[in-house]
Amino acid sequence: MLKVPSQSGTEPKYLTLPDGSIGGICIDVLRAIERLEPTIRFSGDQELQPAARIEASMAAGSIDAECGLSKTPEREARFIYAEPALFQVRYHLVARADDATSIQHWDDVRKLGDSGIILTIHGFGPVSRLRALGGLQIDSNAKDTPTNLQKLLAGRGRFFYHRLPGIKGDIRKLGLEGKVRILPTVMDRQAFYLTFARHVPPAVIDRIKAALRQLEQTGDLKRLADKWDDN
Repeated sequence: MLKVPSQSGTEPKYLTLPDGSIGGICIDVLRAIERLEPTIRFSGDQELQPAARIEASMAAGSIDAECGLSKTPEREARFIYAEPALFQVRYHLVARADDATSIQHWDDVRKLGDSGIILTIHGFGPVSRLRALGGLQIDSNAKDTPTNLQKLLAGRGRFFYHRLPGIKGDIRKLGLEGKVRILPTVMDRQAFYLTFARHVPPAVIDRIKAALRQLEQTGDLKRLADKWDDN
């Protein structure tokens, strides 16, 4: 039994369904792996935890795996990534609806200086990627999307940086359509993976990789991702 908690604030990777259970892309992928490989069972996916706590617990050995992490140098040094990737996401900037700014590339944001603050979610992979680009003003203090969108509306940042699928559904659920807008330029594309703590036996990871390859070959991985794509 592999312990894999759900990550809070990451719809549609994980989200709370109307009946109170946790669903989403990652839950569907975990169940699909279990159907293909009867020796593998995942537990803990009905418990939501923040990203930073999950990664710290994986590094400490009290959590076995996490679904839907992008690659960063820090993570690759600590965890094992299973190929193939589960799905890909597109990162966009979100601005207030009355902000007429047009962003085509990161230099446009750099030119804004202190008036171009980018809001991000604490502990998420994009934070380190943005910092590595250099010259960007980043505020990663908030722990979730609703808080960052409220900060955006309050003028405490110029942009919120988040992904599709995900952000469009968040905006709709929070009733902020017409108040914020997703800028059309795709600022980055990232693949998301199933990752493992280093204490997990290689033979177990190999069986899961084989199941993932089968899901990719049959087109099931793409179908599961498309099911939850809100764009």
